Amino acid sequence: MASTVEVMVDAFKGAGTPFIVGHPGGESVELMDAARRHDVRFILVKQESAAAMLAATWGELTGSPGVSLSTRAPGAANMVNGVAYAWLDRAPLIAITDQYPASTYETGLRQRVNALQIYSAITKWNGTIRASAVHQQLRRAIRVATALPPGPVQLDLPSSETGQEAAEPPASGSLVPDLPALRPDRDSLRPPLTALDRARRPIILAGLGVLWDKASPQLVALAERLGAPVLTTPKAKGVLPEDHPLRAGVLLGGLIEREIIGQADLIVAVGLDSVELQPKPWPYATSVLGLAGSPNLDAIVPSAPEIVGRLGPLLSGLAEWASEGSGWGEAAARVFRSKLAAALDLPSAGLSPQRLVEVARAVLPRETIATCDSGASRLLVVQKWQSYEPRGFLTSNGLATMGYAIPAGLAARLAHPDRPIVCFTGDGGLLMAIAEIQTSVREELPITIVVFDDQEIGLIRVKQEIKGLPKYGVGLGGIDWEKLAGGFGAEGVVVESENALADALQATLGTRRTTLIAARTDKSSYVAQFNALREL
Repeated sequence: MASTVEVMVDAFKGAGTPFIVGHPGGESVELMDAARRHDVRFILVKQESAAAMLAATWGELTGSPGVSLSTRAPGAANMVNGVAYAWLDRAPLIAITDQYPASTYETGLRQRVNALQIYSAITKWNGTIRASAVHQQLRRAIRVATALPPGPVQLDLPSSETGQEAAEPPASGSLVPDLPALRPDRDSLRPPLTALDRARRPIILAGLGVLWDKASPQLVALAERLGAPVLTTPKAKGVLPEDHPLRAGVLLGGLIEREIIGQADLIVAVGLDSVELQPKPWPYATSVLGLAGSPNLDAIVPSAPEIVGRLGPLLSGLAEWASEGSGWGEAAARVFRSKLAAALDLPSAGLSPQRLVEVARAVLPRETIATCDSGASRLLVVQKWQSYEPRGFLTSNGLATMGYAIPAGLAARLAHPDRPIVCFTGDGGLLMAIAEIQTSVREELPITIVVFDDQEIGLIRVKQEIKGLPKYGVGLGGIDWEKLAGGFGAEGVVVESENALADALQATLGTRRTTLIAARTDKSSYVAQFNALREL
């Protein structure tokens, strides 16, 4: 009979995840050894939060739940931010935390932290692994993590359970549910078809749900049928290829978007999750047609009608049966893109952050996957970087955590070993995940890291300036990036011009080494760009 940890490892493999990532404790060595014996890779990271972000991003890219691991108490506490990422960015994750056996937990105080209580607010389900129930617990964990909307599950693993013989599995059944996509008939789509037929200027706002159902082709077909301009949320970049004439830009909740949305007589919200929106009341009076894979329970987006079902078949039916649109979208999208460029393309005394992104996009191949950290530069990257496929651009939007770009880049490398990976990060965000450069080198997961080196926590400095406060407590700088990269075994280069940046990026395409490119950027336009893109 198999032990508890052997059952766990086999379940992870069966769900499509061939690795565990984390920073282990003494209680998890049996799980690690089971992974070794069952040909499951263990990736040692230097920080537990990075482990959870890496595993969760793998889950987003593949649909299989990523698996992260921490020791009890300090490790479990340190992994919280990564699990919060999976919670608010809707990523399937199974987070395992070491724990004392029950007898020790109840009688001792040292390193006693109730991980179940800590994680209960940021997980879809959590529990304690028991040898007597481990088969059923893992089946439930995998199904809960991957059910819409996806999210994290946390499992305590007491040391008393790891080597125990697991009970016989329950009645046979699939670890991962096989849910056929039922196609709606025309009559059942009468409410949305009526709304679309009445609209002369519909606009599509596309969000995370399009990714969950792999419904990008159907979304493109509907947009083309309606001739509707498309705004996507940051995480949904690429569901409409961003060189498509109907692509307007990215929905950030700023004033600049109000004009194009205000011209529409119908908003078609496709897979729009409220966690992607700014935390403020819905700002538009225009009627909303909601199309989603799961109900809008928070009632932030005022959809009427709201149609819930598998988005692929739903969008396919609408694209087939909706009346052909007025064709206003291409011109409206073109005008919006022009106004957006005018707001962002401000004069610079040196290498501007917006030109940094444009140069990178011009040099790097079309199939490049980009990851993006939070910070002042993120607002520019999400608008300036063009993504041509779903999940070709990865960022933290719901949580908007710093320290995301590098672990996300490592996840992208694991999922796509032969594609270029570029990680955009500010200097502050990089310093939060700096040790994972060593993970990249040691685990042979090469990535290119481009740092907006503005020598400050730029977004906070921008907010200080907008509020009329003096710059205080946000300074960075003084970092020798070349030596830092070299110390981890990576390549390091500092650039101050567009040509030097282009040369450095071009050089990464001929190597399989991790490269850190520190770009000295002119930060003088951040305030004006921030005001253009976002309301304070």
